[in-house]
Amino acid sequence: MAITPFTKQQLLPQEEKLELSRRKSDLFIGIPKETSYQERRICLTPDAVNSLTFNGHRVMIESGAGESSSYSDKEYSAAGAEVTQDTAKVFGCPMVLKVGPPTLAEIALMNNQTILISSIQLKTMKKNYFEALSKKKITALAFEYIKDEDDSYPAVRSSSEIAGTASILIAAELMITNEFGKGLLFGNITGVPPTDVVILGAGTVGEFAAKTALGLGASVKVFDNSITKLRRLQNNLNQRIFTSTIQSKALLKALRRCDVAIGAMSGVERCPVIVTETMVEHMKSGAVIVDVSIDTGGCFETSEVTTHEKPTFIRSNVVHYCVPNIPSRYPKSASLSISNIISPFLMQIAADGGIESAIRCDSGLKHGVYFYHGILTNKVMGDWFDLPNNDINLIVF
Repeated sequence: MAITPFTKQQLLPQEEKLELSRRKSDLFIGIPKETSYQERRICLTPDAVNSLTFNGHRVMIESGAGESSSYSDKEYSAAGAEVTQDTAKVFGCPMVLKVGPPTLAEIALMNNQTILISSIQLKTMKKNYFEALSKKKITALAFEYIKDEDDSYPAVRSSSEIAGTASILIAAELMITNEFGKGLLFGNITGVPPTDVVILGAGTVGEFAAKTALGLGASVKVFDNSITKLRRLQNNLNQRIFTSTIQSKALLKALRRCDVAIGAMSGVERCPVIVTETMVEHMKSGAVIVDVSIDTGGCFETSEVTTHEKPTFIRSNVVHYCVPNIPSRYPKSASLSISNIISPFLMQIAADGGIESAIRCDSGLKHGVYFYHGILTNKVMGDWFDLPNNDINLIVF
């Protein structure tokens, strides 16, 4: 008698099982006031809030949360948001939306199983932050890790676009300041030599710095050790400019002649120091350095972290601007940018029937999850802080 691995019942024709359509989920979002140092942005603009409330979702916002971005409580109230002065009430919402990561005190205000969407700013984090999230069984998504349909990181790119553009505008201001500037107009005026700009890095920050500088008529030189990045930058600019790999002799020659130097090197780890103190000493008196890479340590040896209140210092007669989080200098533009990225994801989460279904349907959104019901799902964070972690693809599939 033949042995079969199936029972008689299993071999009989079975009824077909159809997938049930996903039910739309109603969101209840809390937006607290930002408490991180120098953080002036807000996640959702009144227009985005109006779009959410129009579709039946609830938004509760802490009074004054939008003031730094020039959005009043009245605007949010008119958009359908519930405005409250009770911070604990806002953090008690099922979904909490923040620009900066929450503090331990703010995590303590959250309910168990809360969904947190914020930035993570990994280099400023400590182990107890992750332990607090785990204890509350929170599901947390990081802006920086959410991917778009083209496999890019929209929040990172948006922030880099603002920082790159702003770096040139900041340099233009510093060049005319009576206290230490040379009184030069940034640009290309008939009969006057154009402003000479050196950009270190051909990523998004470098690309938008180059676009802005060229738009003002400057002469631009870009250095990067990636030929692929340099080629892409040339194509995106749609014009030929001076590009070079980073070689000490060529770089020193360019720095000695330049009026402005922009540090736009990118990377996950500590940014490499490209320009030594000796090179800075050879730069023109009154030249300007804007080190956008200061977020990851800075690519100029002379760079030191400064603040929005005291943004500059002078070393070797060269003006240094080394403020981290440059987008916060332009909070309204930066808030609009964040809101444009986050709002569609929120709508998608609702349409998919909640965060559980959404991360199953969207691999880009799933990539943004670093905590799932209190389980750390990001290997980089786990290795960095020596914490146990699990692959989210083994938990959610």
